[in-house]
Amino acid sequence: MKDIDIAREVELKPITEIAKQLDIDVEKIEQYGHYKAKLPLELIDEEKIKNKQLILVSAISPTPAGEGKTTISIGLSEGLNRIGKKTTTVLREPSLGPVFGIKGGATGGGYSQVLPMEDINLHFTGDFAAIEKANNLLAALIDNNIQSKTRSLHIDPRTVTWKRVIDMNDRSLRHTIVGLGGTASGIPRETGFDITAASEIMAILCLAQDFEDLKRRLSNIFIGFTYDKEPIYAKDLNAHGAMAALLKDAIKPNLVQTIEGNPAIIHGGPFANIAQGTNSVIATKMGLTLSDYVVTEAGFGFDLGAEKFFDIKCVSSGLQPTAIVLVATVRALKYHGGVGIKDLGTENLEALAKGLENLEKHVENMRKFNLCSVVAINKFQNDSDAEIRMIINKCNKLGVAVEVADVWAKGGEGALDLAKTVSRISENCTHNFQPLYSWDWTIEKKIETLSKEIYGAVAVDYTAQAKRDLKKIKELGLEKIPVCIAKTQKSLSDNPKLLGRPKNFIITVRSIEVAAGAEFVIPITGSIMRMPGLPATPAAEGIDINLEGDISGLF
Repeated sequence: MKDIDIAREVELKPITEIAKQLDIDVEKIEQYGHYKAKLPLELIDEEKIKNKQLILVSAISPTPAGEGKTTISIGLSEGLNRIGKKTTTVLREPSLGPVFGIKGGATGGGYSQVLPMEDINLHFTGDFAAIEKANNLLAALIDNNIQSKTRSLHIDPRTVTWKRVIDMNDRSLRHTIVGLGGTASGIPRETGFDITAASEIMAILCLAQDFEDLKRRLSNIFIGFTYDKEPIYAKDLNAHGAMAALLKDAIKPNLVQTIEGNPAIIHGGPFANIAQGTNSVIATKMGLTLSDYVVTEAGFGFDLGAEKFFDIKCVSSGLQPTAIVLVATVRALKYHGGVGIKDLGTENLEALAKGLENLEKHVENMRKFNLCSVVAINKFQNDSDAEIRMIINKCNKLGVAVEVADVWAKGGEGALDLAKTVSRISENCTHNFQPLYSWDWTIEKKIETLSKEIYGAVAVDYTAQAKRDLKKIKELGLEKIPVCIAKTQKSLSDNPKLLGRPKNFIITVRSIEVAAGAEFVIPITGSIMRMPGLPATPAAEGIDINLEGDISGLF
C-alpha cells in the first residue's frame, strides 16, 4: 500500500483528545478544523523542561535511496509510548518545493506517519505563507526606500543582499531584475528569489525563544549599506513590527497526531544544507514541557543538521540533549560503497563494507559532543540477513549500541527494541552535552574546527570574496556568533561526488553571508542552491484531486 492509502485507513482522533493526552486544557488550543491545532506559547514551562529526555535522530550522509530519519523518529516515538514512556515527536514542516519536486512529502512513511498527511504536506496551518509574506514585506520596503525621495536612507542597491522568497522549486526565479518599467516602477537592480525554507525569517522563527525575542531578531536583520558605507538593518526601515504582526500565529507550534494516535508537534522547516535544519526552539520546549520524552530530528546527515542542532540551537536556547540516534540503511551504505541506485536491492557485502566507512565517521562525530548514542538500522524488505549482520558487527567493533527497526512495515511494534535501548541509554547516560566550539572563537577558527573535526578536511581555503566578507563581519561586530556552514548534503566534503568517507580534501569557502537576525554567519562552500529546480518529471504531475476532494499522488 502507498503511504497515502495507509494514512486514509486510520480513524483520526479529534485534536481535542490528543490535547487531553498531554494534559492541555482544550479551551487553550486554537483548532484548525478537527485534527490540527495551534498551541499557545504560555504552555511552555522552563522548570518542567529540566531533567526530561531529549533524543535527536540524525543519519549518515543522505543518498537517493533514502535513510528515513522522519520515519524512524515517528516510529521511535510510537515504540517509546508502547513501553510506557510519555513521548511526543517534534518535527519540521514540509516545504512545497520538495513535495512537488523529487523528494516528496515529509510526514514519514508506511505505518510510521504523522497525520493528516495531506494537510501537513499541503499548506498545513499557513506558517510557510506567513514567513513568505514577512520576508517579501521587507523586500518591498527596501525597494520602496530606494525609490523614495523624501524618506530615503540612501541605501546602495548594489549592497542589498535581501531576496524575495516563494515556497516552490522554480529555477527561473534564481536571478531576476526588479524595477523595470520606468521611473514609477522603482529603481532597476539585480536580485532573485530563494525558496521559503532558505529565508532568514524561517531561521529566526525557529531560533526565537518567544515573541519578544522574535521581534528583536527581526529588527536586527542586516540589509546592506548606505552609499556612505553605514550598515542598514530592518529596524532602520521600521519593518520589524509589521513583519512580527504577520508571524503572530506562525510562531505558535502545531499539534497533530501519529498514525497510532500519539501526539506530534510540527513547526518550522529550515533546510540543513543552508540553514540550521531543525524545528523551532519553541516547539522543542513545548514538547519537553508536555512530555517526559521528546524525539526530534535534524535534516540531512549528522555533519549538517545534527552539528547545527547542537552548536547553534542547543547553545542558543540552553537545551540539553540526552542521546543521539543515528539512522543507517543497508541501501544507503551500499550506495556509499559504489553501488548504483538500480542495484541496491541486490546483496553486495563488498560494497557494504566500503560504505561502512561513512557510518564510522558519523559515529566518531557523535562522540565529539560527549553524548551517548545508538545506531538504528532502518530495515528495508530486500535487506539480507548477512548485510544486517555486517552492520551490527561493525557497530559492535565501534562500541556503539545498535538495533534493527522495522517501522515502515510495523510502526511502533517494529521499534520496540530500539525504544528500550534508547530509553535505557538516555536515562542512564552520565555524559553532559558539550558543543564542538565556543562562540567566542574567531570565525576562521570555528570554520576550521568544523571542517577538520566533522567533515574530515585537511585544510580550509578562502576565496578573495570570502576574505572580504570576513573583514565585513569584523566591522559589523558579528564575530562572536556561531557559523552555519552551507555545504552539500551528499558528501562529508564540499564536493557532492565524493561519497563514503573522503580524505585529504580541502574545504573552500567561497563567500560568507551575514544573518544578523538569526545570529549566525553562513560560510558558503561548494555550489549551494537556495532555489532548487524541478526534475524532468516533477512529482506534481502525479498529484490530483477528485470531485469528492480526495487527493492522490502524495508520497
